[in-house]
Amino acid sequence: MSQAAAAYRVSHLDALEAESIFVMREVVAELERPVLLFSGGKDSIVMLRLAEKAFAPARVPFPVMHVDTGHNFPEVLAFRDARVAELGLQLVVASVPEAIESGLVRELTDGTRNRIQTPVLLAAIEKYRFDALFGGARRDEEKARAKERVFSFRDEFGQWDPKNQRPELWALYNGRHHPGESIRVFPLSNWTELDVWHYIARERLELPSIYFAHDREVVERDGMLYAVNEFFRTRPGETPFTARVRYRTVGDASQTAAVRSDADTVATVIEEVAATRITERGATRGDDRVSEAAMEDRKREGYF
Repeated sequence: MSQAAAAYRVSHLDALEAESIFVMREVVAELERPVLLFSGGKDSIVMLRLAEKAFAPARVPFPVMHVDTGHNFPEVLAFRDARVAELGLQLVVASVPEAIESGLVRELTDGTRNRIQTPVLLAAIEKYRFDALFGGARRDEEKARAKERVFSFRDEFGQWDPKNQRPELWALYNGRHHPGESIRVFPLSNWTELDVWHYIARERLELPSIYFAHDREVVERDGMLYAVNEFFRTRPGETPFTARVRYRTVGDASQTAAVRSDADTVATVIEEVAATRITERGATRGDDRVSEAAMEDRKREGYF
């Protein structure tokens, strides 16, 4: 390779970052009312960092939204609020508890709320007239997400048809839509869990403490370790014990499991993720084990 050609080479992370920033700028150029889904989880933290870079030195030109089930890990909720305040962003909270109180959705008998987020999300989209929603989904997470385009069209009912998607040849994205329709946008589509952690290391991003190894009281159920808390119901015969764990992904405290780990720094987490052969959702999300098509069924209804 010539010296001139070598000078144009970029790293894998630089290429991913450039692609994601391009996607974000395309959305702001093509659509009128975008919003970024921000839960305080690692993927949404990376997306927010990309948004900062995409529009610097100006402020991020759209609000952030959290679909709040009320079953949050307190460490993550505290991080969400601190990060939003630090950047001076507008935070829109779509509250599942408020939706239950108003009668929009009904509490499930098993006490979990992940499956009743969808009507709350769709109601917030309609209320604030959002026409583009940035989500942190990645294709390596789950097979239904691997089917998704970067620009994922949703009809006026918020529904997704996996057989009716728009081509994205040469990184050309089609954001055309009618009133009431919307586009779900996934800037991290081509990233992996390991890419995310390498980027966190490079950018020195702060994360909620539960992503790193700590002692927590848990119970084992279906081969997974669930934290004992006010949202998780233990069953007869289940005996809580203390284990050294961390969380690979952050969802509801009622159905997100931890993994045994001694990785207490970003560097040791990277070593651990590089060696694993199980996806983070497969290892830690009980809601994805309802059926083989659990995620795709929820996505068809309007879930991310």
